[in-house]
Formats: sequence, C-alpha cells, structure tokens
Amino acid sequence: MGCREEFRKQFKEENPNNKLVAVVGKAAGDKWKSFTDEEKAPYVAKAEKRKQDYERQMQAYNRRLEGGHGEEGSDKSKSEVNDDDEEGSGEEEEDDE
Repeated sequence: MGCREEFRKQFKEENPNNKLVAVVGKAAGDKWKSFTDEEKAPYVAKAEKRKQDYERQMQAYNRRLEGGHGEEGSDKSKSEVNDDDEEGSGEEEEDDE
C-alpha cells in the first residue's frame, strides 16, 4: 500500500465522521511535508518505477496504434499491467507532494 493509501486509511479510522475530501487532502499534504527525505525515499522510488512502467506501456500502446499489430501485442500489454500493479490502486504516488 502506498503512502497516500496508508494515510487515508489511518485518517478515516481516527476521524470516522469527517467526509470532506479537502480536509483529508490537506492533512495528507501536511503529513507528507513533515517527512524527511529518508522517510519519503521508498515512496519516491515506487512512484519512479510506476512512472517508468507507464511510459513503457504507453510506448508499446502507441506502437500498436501506429502499426496495427493486432491481438498479440494486446495480450502482452494486459499481462504487464496485471503483473506490475500489485496493489490494484492505479494511483501514482507522485501526487502526495
């Protein structure tokens, strides 16, 4: 689970009556800003990996669109997406800053 997801879960447990997204976002931003570079490092590394995976998948997708490689490329792309996204959240950690 990413930094943002962990924070949201904990925040909801501590503040069950708060339903305002802006309040949760502000609290998460303040928490992120309080982290040291060392505390941020695992999340930054994970975000960079996800970004590289996304860029690789987009290049493959664009090549398929331009070249019309058909179903063979699609199967590989689907496999890569399912294998790489272990958490299934689809959200990028870079937004935590």
